[in-house]
Amino acid sequence: MNSEFGILYLIPCPISDETAPWDVLPAANRAVMDALDYFIVENTRTARRFLSKAGIARPIGELEFRELNEHTAAGREIEELIAPLLEGRSAGVISEAGVPGVADPGAPVVGACHRRGIRVVPLVGPSSIILAVMASGLNGQSFAFNGYLPVKPPERTRAIRFFERRALAEGQSQLFIEAPYRNVKLMEQLVQTLGDQTRLTVAVDLTAPDERIETHTAGEWRRCQLPEMNRRPAIFIIG
Repeated sequence: MNSEFGILYLIPCPISDETAPWDVLPAANRAVMDALDYFIVENTRTARRFLSKAGIARPIGELEFRELNEHTAAGREIEELIAPLLEGRSAGVISEAGVPGVADPGAPVVGACHRRGIRVVPLVGPSSIILAVMASGLNGQSFAFNGYLPVKPPERTRAIRFFERRALAEGQSQLFIEAPYRNVKLMEQLVQTLGDQTRLTVAVDLTAPDERIETHTAGEWRRCQLPEMNRRPAIFIIG
């Protein structure tokens, strides 16, 4: 690592704004945020709100924000984001919720920093993926996060059956997510497709007041009322 370069800090953001523990943020995280004036963020508006609620020392108006999201092109745009670090200025990466680089933007900038010898420091914070595994009762020794399943029903059915076979044959918990407005259709297809004894965990609105986490076999899910999850963040696990 080149000591003349800045440091890239990966700053976790509360999963639920309703229960964000602004007064108990880790002291190390707060000290880092207080020292930075350059942030690479998924969304400038929400990042500004997060830093304001966290009560950082610097006035928000004095901070510089650059966006890293699905619209950011690889190559030149990523290099422009890390250019200040090469000049000795440190930066913080903030995504919408949870931890940057895990089901959220951040990885391209982190990869570019590693290639250039810039130090990368992850800070402690919440990950909905880990929280869901912790609360599932399924295998936490071996699990895989698979992102989004296909949108079209026939392809999604094949994906569900593929991950079910892997979960049952290898004992590896299979995690995935969906756009919140498609949660209900995915849940219905999961319940219809999975075998009677295959376990399915649904973790909805993690860390929020109306959080709901349940694990049942698909056969049990078919006999009970499905949770309300329309437009609510959710993690699904087959195990």
